[in-house]
This record gives sequence, C-alpha cells and structure tokens, in this order.
Amino acid sequence: MLDPQLLRNSPELVKKAMQRRDVQLDIAKLDAIESRRKEAQIKTQALQSDRNTRSKAIGIAKSKGEDVQAILDSVSELGDALKVAEAELNDIQKELLDIQLSLPNILADDVPDGADEEDNIELRTWGDKPACDFDVKDHVELGLLHKGIDFEAGAKITGSRFVTLAGPIARLQRALTQFMLDTHAEQHGYCETYVPYLVNKDSLFGTGQLPKFEEDLFKIDGDFPYYLIPTAEVPVTNLVRGEILKAEELPLKYVAHTPCFRSEAGAYGKDVRGMIRQHQFEKVELVQIVKPNQSEAAHEELTGHAEAILQELGLAYRVVVLCSGDTGFSAVKTYDIEVWLPGQSAYREISSCSNFKDFQSRRLKARWRNPETNKPELVHTINGSGLAVGRTLIAVLENYQQADGSIQIPDALSPYMSGKTSITL
Repeated sequence: MLDPQLLRNSPELVKKAMQRRDVQLDIAKLDAIESRRKEAQIKTQALQSDRNTRSKAIGIAKSKGEDVQAILDSVSELGDALKVAEAELNDIQKELLDIQLSLPNILADDVPDGADEEDNIELRTWGDKPACDFDVKDHVELGLLHKGIDFEAGAKITGSRFVTLAGPIARLQRALTQFMLDTHAEQHGYCETYVPYLVNKDSLFGTGQLPKFEEDLFKIDGDFPYYLIPTAEVPVTNLVRGEILKAEELPLKYVAHTPCFRSEAGAYGKDVRGMIRQHQFEKVELVQIVKPNQSEAAHEELTGHAEAILQELGLAYRVVVLCSGDTGFSAVKTYDIEVWLPGQSAYREISSCSNFKDFQSRRLKARWRNPETNKPELVHTINGSGLAVGRTLIAVLENYQQADGSIQIPDALSPYMSGKTSITL
C-alpha cells in the first residue's frame, strides 16, 4: 500500500507515477472525498468534545445536589449524533482506503516503460544452449516415454492442470528441491523455514494478494476461512507482520519449500501444454527482510542466488528487467530469470525476483527500530523463486536428454540420486 501521506500531500506525483502503469487516478474525486473526510472528522471530534464536557458536568452537578436529568438527556442525544457521525466518517475513510488499496506500487525510475512482456529488456545471458544432432523431445514426450509424468491420472484424480509424477522423475523433482534448499541455506545464508500451506485473509492482505487478486486464489469453503497459499512468499513474509525488529536482527533471510496453488484465472490459452502452468506446483522461495537502505542491494543479491542454482545445474538462462506494463502490482522493480527450454526453442520464466520496498510492510505493519532515532520505521521486503521446482525439472529433462531417450543427471544432483548419472529407459 502506498503511503497515505504521499497520496494526500503529493497527488499529482502519484498520478504521474500511476500513468506509467496505465492506471488512472482521479484527483478531483480524491480531493472531494478528502474534503468530506476532514469535515466529518471535525464534526466527530466536536461531538466527542461536547459529550465529554457534558459528561464531566454530570459529576459536578451531582456533587452540588442539582438535577442532572437534562444533562443526561443531552449527553444521550450527543451520543446518538456521535454514532451517526462516526459511521459517516468510517464510510468515508473506507472510500479512501479502497482507492489506496487499488493503487499499485510506484515503479523505480530505472524500470523501462512498456506495454507487456514484449517490452521487457534483456540484461544478461549465461551458459550455452545444448546443440543436439537429433530430434529434440519436450518434457511431455519425455515424461510419457519414461512413464514418469501422467496428466491423465492428474485429471482423473482432480481435474485439468494437475499431474502425477512417478519413479526416477518423481525422485528427480525431490532431488532438485533438496539441492536448492541445501544451496540456499548452506552457501547463501538463508534460514530454512517450514510454514503453513493455509493462510488467513490478513496474511494475503499483507502481501498484496487481497483484495485485488482474490479470483486467483483457492479458498476453503465451510467453517475455516482459509486460503491455499499461491506462494511461500505469503506465509514467510507474514512472519514479521506486526513486529518491531531490532536493527541487529536485519537482514532476515528465509528459504522455504512449499506447494503453491493458483486458480490461474484468466490465464487459459497460455502455456496449456504440459507442466508449465499448473494449478498445483512446487517452489523454493527466497525472502529477505531488510533496512530501507539495503533493499536495492538485497534485490540484486537475491537474484544472484536464484541464478546460482541454474549455474550449478549447467542450464542456460537469461535475466530480463520487466517493463512498466509487466511489473506486478506490489513490486517496485522485478527481474525475471528465464531458462532455455529446447522442447520449445524458447526462454521461459523460472524465477521472478522483486523488490517491494515498504509497500508490503505498510500493510503488514512490519517495522524495525532505527537506533539513530529510536523510532519504529517500515522495513523493506524482497522475494523471488529460488527456483520454481517443476519448471526446473522440465529444464533438466529437456536440456539433458540424449539421442536414445535417456536423461543425463546433472553432476550437482547426482549425490541426491544415490550417485546415479542418468535415467535410462
């Protein structure tokens, strides 16, 4: 959420920032609501003051033995009027809050302008794309060949966009997960964290999924008002909700492996083949909670940690900076890491690393105590996939396939596969 003071004191600045995202801010409407709020607040405060004065007069009159019924009646009338005024003020404040919650974060100055993913800018590439002298199969064909990926079983058990894995391919996914967790915890200094897969509304509000993106979530019906997590970002970032952290505690660095559940509302027609876009998938998520002056450096560092996994696996990839039209609602700036998939002859997103600055922490009321002022200040939050496990599995299958249909196991994963060097037919 944007700083309400910024919206109140510099509406033209916010309007200009919103235009970069193709979001229109009606300043005249905002000013009108703000004027109503001020009037309602003055009226409410005047009624509260008058009621307090008369309430005190009751005690004084009683001590003098005077009849207080008239004062009691006036206090009661003021109480009724105050309830009406407070309700009016609450309604106006809700109007303002709804506007504030509808506005995305203000983009960093160096985010390129653009309409969609076609306008994202490539920053760097790493690794060599495999040169195959045979007909390359995609992960769907390879999964069927090895009887390790079954979309029909997933559809039978649940529905479309679900899958089952079996045998060495299922183990390969587990190996990837363990490798990522070990690398981030042991080499990059993250604290491995286990979190719930169900969260409440407050948690989703804190990280920006609610109220705007409720249609993308799976909600549990019945007596438990919970949602399945769309990413570990939600429960992990909420670990600091409502907290005032000590300066020496920062930065906090968490890594968590969870399933992720997304309805993918409005996404049908995109990436429909195979495991690229599923309702249930797994990720290893990286989250950093930092001081404001550390967030840009932390964003670069976290992105580098995600890249390191692909480098260890020997998978070619590129890093792009998202343009204004493709940057997510809560982010100031986002880097996408896209791995090369031979089966598609294309780079596909495998990690999205974002700096949110204080946009999430304002919602979360997540703060640190600045020793220079001894006052609480908002922390900055950064997160990214380190990596999406299913898409990394796809990349390994397609990049390490051999002419005979076997799949070579990357050296980094061999210890997690009991020393196996390939998956054979």
